[in-house]
Amino acid sequence: MAVIVKWTGREAAALGEALRMSIRAYASHLGVNPATVQKWRNRGRDLELMPETAEMLDVALRQCPEDVVAKFRVLLGGDEEPFRETELVPLGPARVVSHKFVPVYLGAAVDGLLPQAAPCPLGPGGLEHRSFPAAHPEASEESRLYLYPCGVAIFHLVQPRTVARLGELAAWRYRSYVTDLEWATTELQRLLAEAGTPTETAATYVLSAYLLEDSPWHGSQLATALQILTTPSVVVDRQHSDGPLRLGDSVEQELFTEGYAHPDVIEFGSQPVSIGLAGWSGVAYHPLAADRALPMAAIVALELDVQTLWALSTYVLDEIEAGRDPLMPHDAYGWRWLRGAYSRLTAARPQETAQHQLMREAVLATSQLPDRLRAAQDALRESGM
Repeated sequence: MAVIVKWTGREAAALGEALRMSIRAYASHLGVNPATVQKWRNRGRDLELMPETAEMLDVALRQCPEDVVAKFRVLLGGDEEPFRETELVPLGPARVVSHKFVPVYLGAAVDGLLPQAAPCPLGPGGLEHRSFPAAHPEASEESRLYLYPCGVAIFHLVQPRTVARLGELAAWRYRSYVTDLEWATTELQRLLAEAGTPTETAATYVLSAYLLEDSPWHGSQLATALQILTTPSVVVDRQHSDGPLRLGDSVEQELFTEGYAHPDVIEFGSQPVSIGLAGWSGVAYHPLAADRALPMAAIVALELDVQTLWALSTYVLDEIEAGRDPLMPHDAYGWRWLRGAYSRLTAARPQETAQHQLMREAVLATSQLPDRLRAAQDALRESGM
């Protein structure tokens, strides 16, 4: 891949000519003032461009098709001095284990399913729950349906995947969300009907956590890969008429070459042990030293409790906004119970490792759960629950 060693007005103006754009069109294409493009033309080699402008032009050149690059070289008179060749960053393959969490608030109807399920160890939030296998047609045998007496059911779907590009995984993620929500809704309604407690309910969202098991990336490229896994919208056109569509190699190549970090993503890894990232769209984790890194089961246990409390607090707040008092499945699950869950999730524990603490704090901060829990506590207290 050809890049310019030093951008001057000569190279900047030549790129506009290679693109066959007028001064105004080229300026609009780059997002600069037309007077700037005219200055490039007038001063040529006498004007060495600032680093941020050079970086912008590097990106524009990488996005040009081969015929435009060839024309660009010709306009520079065959002079190879401004160019250097850089090695393309590998875009894959990557082996990833996808963990999806699909929560649904069932209220008291969850009682009909509890006798079928086996008790589970308590998670970080100390929430009692039970589970049994989830029969998702495209998920592994590890997948389970978790049932919480506070009124929430969560499908945990485990789906190992090997992809040639991260954009492929991102497009699959968004497309499969639609079918997963439909499946979860149908499956829950079937289970509730068989248990004699039919309830009109629907799954409304999915949260993902990814374990990156193997890839060709190292160093800053590996960090960028985890960022893309955490914020997949950067490599997908979600508004495409045919559904979510991967943007292509050039977009991913630019992200890996330039580096990418979303400002709202929080790192919780502990190098050289692991890299972990948490964002609004989910979590991505890669162990660098497997014997010292967090097990993925620890991330799953935290997300199960977090998503349970998110679904429960959402139900409470939605009912209040609709002008109704929320109906909790049992008297025990009032504002005091929520207060206890909030305390267990947010307070550090003596036996907690630094990695566990960093993970917990990152997930809670990006999920915005603490604020919702406090609001739900206040709402239940005012309702006398």
